[in-house]
Amino acid sequence: MRFELEGENRMSFPNEKELKKIRAKLSRVAPSHTLPRHASKADFVKYKLCEKFVKYILDHKISQAQLARHLHVDPSRINEIVKYRIDLFTVDKLMELAERLDLDFRVDVA
Repeated sequence: MRFELEGENRMSFPNEKELKKIRAKLSRVAPSHTLPRHASKADFVKYKLCEKFVKYILDHKISQAQLARHLHVDPSRINEIVKYRIDLFTVDKLMELAERLDLDFRVDVA
């Protein structure tokens, strides 16, 4: 079965062979982490900063590797950020990287 859209944005649904390749590739990729239900305020700030990096990558249509080069950091560090590995970062480090990109963020302390 194939699903097609009308007009300019024509797209078809992958066949079973393509889906099998996609599933195999995804099975080897570490998933993104979620914010624990009772996360600390610091973890919440780190999570929100990671969201800003993901949005930056999507908005600017750049790869993680391109962002890593721009920030002069190892690409694995950017991958950890976009996978929300907040346990590997301090708030200070994420804020420093965000400031290098001139990301728009605000931290409220209550």
